[in-house]
This record gives sequence, structure tokens and C-alpha cells, in this order.
Amino acid sequence: MKFEVLILGNSSATPMFDRHPTSQVLNFNEQLFLIDCGEGTQMQLSRYGIKSNRLGHIFISHLHGDHYLGLVGLLSSMHLVGRKSDLHLYGPAALKEILDIQFLHSETALRYNLIFHPISPDQPGVIFENRTMKVSAFPLTHRIACTGFRFDEGPRARTLLADVVQALNIPTVYYPAIKKGMDYVDEKGNVYPADQLSLPAPKSRSYVYCSDTVRTADYLPYVQHADLMYHESTFLHDMVDRAKETFHTTALEAGEIAKETHAKKLLLGHYSARYRDLNPLLDEARTVFPNTELSIEGKWFLV
Repeated sequence: MKFEVLILGNSSATPMFDRHPTSQVLNFNEQLFLIDCGEGTQMQLSRYGIKSNRLGHIFISHLHGDHYLGLVGLLSSMHLVGRKSDLHLYGPAALKEILDIQFLHSETALRYNLIFHPISPDQPGVIFENRTMKVSAFPLTHRIACTGFRFDEGPRARTLLADVVQALNIPTVYYPAIKKGMDYVDEKGNVYPADQLSLPAPKSRSYVYCSDTVRTADYLPYVQHADLMYHESTFLHDMVDRAKETFHTTALEAGEIAKETHAKKLLLGHYSARYRDLNPLLDEARTVFPNTELSIEGKWFLV
């Protein structure tokens, strides 16, 4: 199944050097999830060929403008183009008040159901789950209330040994059951164990999104063993005092966190406008966690 992340924006508070405020699209088997929605998000969606009406769930980490100021425009555009399907929105409770005021004074009545799910950083846990995906929120430590998000793939199916099942003339109607680990019994009562007809299911994958936060140990239990971890890396480590003052993280600290939590791969992002060249951030993180990449706008990253 497809499991990948498209970077729409990777800048911090100030758009700079053709970099946009934070926003990402997660594509899991053609289910599209939007993570944060900084200014210009709907333009970035259009630029990279993502139809906004395909979004089913939007997650907002906190109420600093570079993470949500594109939301009103995006929701309004969905209304104008005639969206009918439900849209689920997850974020701080105060976000609903902000949206209600915006739509009140613009005299906008959305044509679709906007279903709001308030998130409290004091209550970490699952906020969305279906048969194939589970999304959890966890608290971060920023200047205002902020949450991170973890996306965990549901149990995956076993892989059929096509040559084996075809040689035994097993009807295709039994394939789904075999993929779930059930044995096959033929008309004569012969039992063929699932492990002879299929390979073990691949390990389920996970994506962790660590939004704005100062480095603490508090959130590490929630982000263990991620296949792909995105972590803000606003500053180089020579500005660690500034990072602590503003409740942000350095690239070096992001690398250390990825190493401590046994991530497989790290993505850096939320770059300060002071850095035109991002390679020093990458080099710094790689000193402690070599499998690190820069989040680059318009690029897909596999989970």
C-alpha cells in the first residue's frame, strides 16, 4: 500500500526564499490527510496536483499562524467549488471559535459538513481510527499548547505465494482468507496451512510528525520506532539558547531525538528564515543520525 508524505511548506514563521509555512499531505493508499495548514497551502496543493476535495481529514498542531492561517481560505475554496463530502478537522478547541467568527462575518454557510474534533494536549491518545490507519495525538512543549501526530498503519495482509496457490488450484475466493492467516481446506479435507501458502505479513509502518517544540524527554515515549520521523529543526545548534527561548529545536537535537527513539529515517523542517542554505542544518543532524534528509517542498517521501 502507498504510504508517503508530500511537503507543501517547510518554513517557520516567515515565508522566505520561496519557502512556505508548514503544511504536509500524507497519502495512505489514496486516503489523503492534511497536516497543518500554513498560509498558501491551497496554492501549494494546486501547484503539486492535489485536489483539495480529496482531503478527508485535516490535523492542526497549534494556533500559531504559520500552522493554520491557510485554513480559512482552504475551507472556503472547498465550499465555493461545491464540496459535498464530510470533512473532519482536528485541532485545539479554540480553533472552532476562530472559524465560527470568520464564517459569521463573511456570512458563509458551508455546503459540506465540517466535523470538528477538539484536541487537548493533556489527553494524549487515539483521535482517529479505521480499519487501515490509526492517528494519535501527543503533547509537545511549545510557547502555547501544541500537539504532535503519529500515523500508524493497521495490520497488513500476508503475501500470497502465487505459484503455490495456483498449482493447488485454490479458488481465488479463498485468497483473502489466506492473506488473513487462515488455512485452506480442500474438498477432500486436506489442510494446507496458511504459512505454506503465503509469506508473513510485512511490518506495519508509522509516520511521526513532531511540530514546534523545545527538546524534552516528555514526548519521546510517543514517538518510538518510527519508520519516518519529521521533526522541526528551526536553528543550528550554535543558536541553542535562542531555540530554548522560543521553544524550538536545533538540527543537532532533532538528530539526537531520532537516534534515541530508534527512528529509521529523519526529516528536518520548519527552517528559520535566517538560513538561505539549508545544507548546514542537514550536515549537523547527520553527525548524530546519518539517515537524515531535508524536507523539500514538492517532494514525496516514502514512509
